[in-house]
Amino acid sequence: MRHEVILIKDVFKRDDRVVSRTIAGETLLVPVRGNLADMERIFALDPVGDYIWTHLDGEISLEDMISGVLETFDVDKQTASVDIMVFFDELRQAGLIVKVG
Repeated sequence: MRHEVILIKDVFKRDDRVVSRTIAGETLLVPVRGNLADMERIFALDPVGDYIWTHLDGEISLEDMISGVLETFDVDKQTASVDIMVFFDELRQAGLIVKVG
């Protein structure tokens, strides 16, 4: 797989083949391939990850997502920016999100 650089202006959306469920206060992402869930690739999200997942609508740029995280959580801009860029790269590499446009 070719590694693409993620840019601050990029916009992503959730892949339609991912099911998310909140169980006991924890959000889980389960990729579905065909008719089967890929149980080896389940992702558990922390509150910031859940916030991001909830707002991945294909219209909000990473820059806007960072601003939203800064307004909602007690984190500095540098930490939020780096962590979100890494998180988006992990989601993209796992096939959980797709770039829009």
